[in-house]
Amino acid sequence: MAQLSDDAFAFGSELMPVEEARRAMAERVAAVAGTEMVPLIEADGRVLAEPLIAPIDLPNFDNSAVDGYAVRFASLAASGETILPVSGRVAAGHAGAGSPPDSAVRIFTGAPMPENFDTVFMQEDCRELDGGRVVLPPGLEQGANRRPRGEDIVRGKTALAAGRRLGPREIALAAALGVDRVCVRRRLKIAVFSTGDEIVSPGEKLPPAGLYDSNRFALQVLLRRLCCDLTDLGILRDKRGDVSKAISSAARDHDAIITSGGVSTGEEDHVRAAMLDAGSLAFWRLAIKPGRPVAMGVVEGAPLIGLPGNPVAVFVTFVYVVRPLLAALSGETLEPPHALAVTADFDYRKKKGRREYVRVSLTQDASAGTLAHKYPVDGAGVLTSLTSTDGLVELPEDITQVRRGDRVNFIDYRLLQ
Repeated sequence: MAQLSDDAFAFGSELMPVEEARRAMAERVAAVAGTEMVPLIEADGRVLAEPLIAPIDLPNFDNSAVDGYAVRFASLAASGETILPVSGRVAAGHAGAGSPPDSAVRIFTGAPMPENFDTVFMQEDCRELDGGRVVLPPGLEQGANRRPRGEDIVRGKTALAAGRRLGPREIALAAALGVDRVCVRRRLKIAVFSTGDEIVSPGEKLPPAGLYDSNRFALQVLLRRLCCDLTDLGILRDKRGDVSKAISSAARDHDAIITSGGVSTGEEDHVRAAMLDAGSLAFWRLAIKPGRPVAMGVVEGAPLIGLPGNPVAVFVTFVYVVRPLLAALSGETLEPPHALAVTADFDYRKKKGRREYVRVSLTQDASAGTLAHKYPVDGAGVLTSLTSTDGLVELPEDITQVRRGDRVNFIDYRLLQ
């Protein structure tokens, strides 16, 4: 399990900037111990524990990139068309026989290049003549349509760095190199629970003052997509002592604990106080909207993040606070999502010193390009503001106003999950 000191995240300011929180987690949280070898087909979503070194050249022989005719460039006329006899034929998966220098070889995509042949003409650019000859057009550069050995990667070079989270692209590269097993970090063990007397699980009878628990389900889906092993601790009622015991117990055999609800300033918000009972509080509030009341602490050496109770705030703070923590724990090199510059089709004011994420939908305009339309309801409890939009516009701390027509940075939800 993760073992952090109680003062690992000591921060004296009232509102912690988002980047400060992310930087602290990257610098002060060590990756959990433990790796395992897994079959390549089961490595999707796992974090590579060791660099993957290319065991072969890729490709491991010179081959044709097209269907056509392979020649030696030196055999071509200095100007005008060239007519050469066709001396052979080679298909993918078959080695061709030796061919005379001043000849052409019929070749197919992926087939090995005949020895000392260095250029390939596309078949649609050539004309076949009687007597087994072919007319080759002028103007082709030496080496055209040839994939040289090691063009993709050379044997002994790093194909994938340690810390990379594996997906279809990475697995395809490993497979192309002949790798069938990879060394990955062990799965993180994460405990999740919700808090609140008003919360009930879907499927149960809803009391008059009750709300169905969406946060616990959203968090579990997000965590499963990161290949975490989950323990669903259910719903904890608003009793400080019970919350303290629950998080202390969970901390003993989990790498991290994530809660939702109970971190604000109300008399029935007990997570922050329970965190102090069981361990230490690193920070309580972030300079972020939605999601300012975020509590982070250390309990029994395990990090605990208490997220807000509103579901939109849970999603945003998971992406920008929990996700970096999990990356640090799993040894993942986390790259920030690439933002797309779009044009705001809304006016908006915000406080300086706070980073805000505005839910928007995109449309295309013939003259203005991609337009971002703000969802009409701002509330952090409005789940349809997530399902009816395409992503978030990120407004940095120094911006206080957006005017219609301003360029803003848009981040697609698909890059955040």
